[in-house]
Amino acid sequence: MMYSFPTAFYSPVATVTKDEEKARKEKMSILIERYKDKVSTLSTTPDNQLCKYEDFWYFHGFWYHSKADFTVEAVMAVQDDFQALPTDIFLASHPKTGTTWLKALAFAIVNRSKFKTGIASCQTHPLLTISPHDCVPFIETESFLNNPSYANGLLATHIPYTSLPKSIITSDCRIVYICRNPKDVLISLWHFLNKVRDDSSPIKLVDLFEIFSKGISPCGSIWDHVVGYYKASLERPDKVLFLKYEDLKKDPKNVVKKLAEFIGNPFTEEEESDGSVEKIIELCGFETLHKVNKVSSDQVYFRKGVVGDSGSYLTTEMIETMDKITKEKFDGLSISFEA
Repeated sequence: MMYSFPTAFYSPVATVTKDEEKARKEKMSILIERYKDKVSTLSTTPDNQLCKYEDFWYFHGFWYHSKADFTVEAVMAVQDDFQALPTDIFLASHPKTGTTWLKALAFAIVNRSKFKTGIASCQTHPLLTISPHDCVPFIETESFLNNPSYANGLLATHIPYTSLPKSIITSDCRIVYICRNPKDVLISLWHFLNKVRDDSSPIKLVDLFEIFSKGISPCGSIWDHVVGYYKASLERPDKVLFLKYEDLKKDPKNVVKKLAEFIGNPFTEEEESDGSVEKIIELCGFETLHKVNKVSSDQVYFRKGVVGDSGSYLTTEMIETMDKITKEKFDGLSISFEA
C-alpha cells in the first residue's frame, strides 16, 4: 500500500474543515484525471522491486510520486496555473530539511508588529496555537481549494528550482531556500514516512537508503534539488537566499537577522537591543513548536532536529556511499555540511 503525506491544507488562520478537505480531495481527483494522459507518457522507476513501497514518475529531471499529496499532477497544475506576485516570498526546500522551522521564523519575522513574540508576554501568537504549516501554505496544495488564501505573501514549496512556475522565476519575488546534510535528511524522512504510513509494514532503512541514494524520493534527488537553488542563488543573489540548516542551528541569531534583511523586514537597532531577535528564536524553537504540535497530527513534523543524528543509524558503508555521492554532486560548489 502506498503512503501519502498528511492531507491537511495549510490555512493561515485555522486548520482545514471537513468540507474544505472534501473539496480539496475532489479537486485532486479532477487534477489526476486532467493530467492522466500526460502522466502516462512519463517514465516510471526501472525497478519495481526497488520502489516496492510506492510508485514514482520522472518529470523535468526529478522523481515524483502520484495519487497522494505533493504529486506530479500537483506540480503540473502549479506550472500551468500559478501566478506569482512581485511581493511574494517563497520558502523553498526539499522535504525534511528544516521546512517547518523556516516557516515559523519567516512568519514570526513578517508579523512581529502584529503579534508580540515573547512567549511569556503573549500566549495568543498564532505559532503558539497552530502549526507553522497552518501559517504558511504550500503552493502545491493551496491551489486545491476553491478559495485559496495567502499568508501575507508568504508561500512555501518543495518543487525543484528548475520546475518552478515561470512566474516565480520571472517576477520580482524573493526565494529563501534551506538545505540540510543529505544523511540527516534520509534519517528524518525514514522516521517521518513510517509515522504517516497507513499500513502495518514499516519501511526498512536499507530499502529507503537504496532508493534515496539513487535520487528517488518525494520531490526528487536531494543533491540535485540543492544544486538547483544554490546555482540560482549565485546567479540572482538579490532574489534567492541560500541557507543551511546546520548554520541555523549553530548561529541562529545571525541567520535570523540575515533572513529578516533578505525578506524586507530587517530588525532595527532598538529591536536588537530589546531582544526581539532572541524572542523570535525562542518562539520558533524546536521545544516550543514540538510542545504546541504534540497533540495534533502535525506532531509528525517534529522529532529531534539534531545535526549529525544520522550517525546513530547509518552503517559505515552507507555513510561512505552518501559522502561519495555528495562529493561528486557538489564538486566545484562551495556547499559543505558539518559532520
